[in-house]
Amino acid sequence: MPVPIVAIVGRPNVGKSTLFNRLVGRKLALVDDRPGVTRDRREGEVRLGGLHFRILDTAGLEEAEADSLAGRMRAQTEAAIAEADAVLFVIDARAGLLPADRPFAELVRRSAKPVILLANKAEGGAGLSGAYEAFGLGLGDPVPFSAEHGEGVGDLHDALAAVLPEADEEDEEGAGSRPLKVAIVGRPNAGKSTLINRMLGEERLLVGPEAGITRDSISLDWVWRGHRIKLHDTAGMRRRARVDDKLEKLAVSDGLRAVRFAEVVVVLLDATIPFEKQDLTIVDLVEQEGRALVMGVNKWDLVADQPGLLKELREKATRLLPQVRGAAVVPLSGLAGQGVDRLMQAVVATAEVWNRRVPTARINQWLSEATQANPPPAVSGRRIKIRYATQVKARPPHFALFGNQLGALPKSYTRYLVNGLREAFDLPGVPIRLSLRTSKNPFDKGE
Repeated sequence: MPVPIVAIVGRPNVGKSTLFNRLVGRKLALVDDRPGVTRDRREGEVRLGGLHFRILDTAGLEEAEADSLAGRMRAQTEAAIAEADAVLFVIDARAGLLPADRPFAELVRRSAKPVILLANKAEGGAGLSGAYEAFGLGLGDPVPFSAEHGEGVGDLHDALAAVLPEADEEDEEGAGSRPLKVAIVGRPNAGKSTLINRMLGEERLLVGPEAGITRDSISLDWVWRGHRIKLHDTAGMRRRARVDDKLEKLAVSDGLRAVRFAEVVVVLLDATIPFEKQDLTIVDLVEQEGRALVMGVNKWDLVADQPGLLKELREKATRLLPQVRGAAVVPLSGLAGQGVDRLMQAVVATAEVWNRRVPTARINQWLSEATQANPPPAVSGRRIKIRYATQVKARPPHFALFGNQLGALPKSYTRYLVNGLREAFDLPGVPIRLSLRTSKNPFDKGE
């Protein structure tokens, strides 16, 4: 039996994301005092006193037109309830039972799923009168709880243990190797969530014409052609000067964290306005963090009638982004479902390059040829000598050069070496690190 799923639902601002973070044991979901921070379903793994289950954080339930943003958020929450084995229905014990709670209690009741009524914000016995009001919902005894302070965890465990099916340990991780972590990043409204929905084959993430719908970095499990993938959808990244809102700053920092923990980062460009300054800044961030890079040119269906455009974009990428020379540039359309396979082929191939190790003998054969073709310059009449080189690590490829006076090597020569390594050992689209290690002169007594 697969790992059971528990959905957290309730009206806005009752503390659902704080509860999610408490159960997962990490601050994965954005939390703020204002309502409506969470928009997409967020998933996490929970181990609670012998129980193991997946938890789904959802948007606050609100009455709204189906085609409005709030209506689409509600649809995401309803999908989470349908997927779940049990539902945690959260109310604010301090505020007591509000009229807005009742229609959603009815929605949860109609789902026919086991429901645990959680009276949150009941720390230190505060709000118990509000918790007792919840008896009127007909969802059973409320469990007093404080997600902020971790009070009531034992009672919650007992309530969950009574309704959750047991998970088979064999199914928890499944067969196969560790999943490849892939972050999808880009400017607001580049189509990141639309692309991921197309990959998954379902409307898993909230999308729409409004820029900046995604706020959290959402993590999703997916299998593509036998490859286990962990996809991270992120909030659109804007220039720091344009990020004034506190919540958006949290969302952008969440996206940066996703980049740091990814192995391959797909930077999604808008085909109608590619290589904006912000796109280049994002690529530069990916390179600084040492992640593998693939560039997806989204909305290609809008420019497909322009002959030679793809070649022009690839040449532009080489010119503007020499630090990740050879990075794949893949045309696609998340909306039309075109190019997803090509994109994933590039992702898997780039991950292999990022993990590649080159034998030391091959590196030194290349080094000998490279220094003969273009010898290092002389410093104060004494020629710089590079004696040998080796790869010290992968993820990304990191090489060390050993010799004398290497600190005096000009940047132009180290660029020559990096470009040579990239070309000789077929390392496109990944950062290459180069350490210079000068041998100590045994005749130098330090006098």
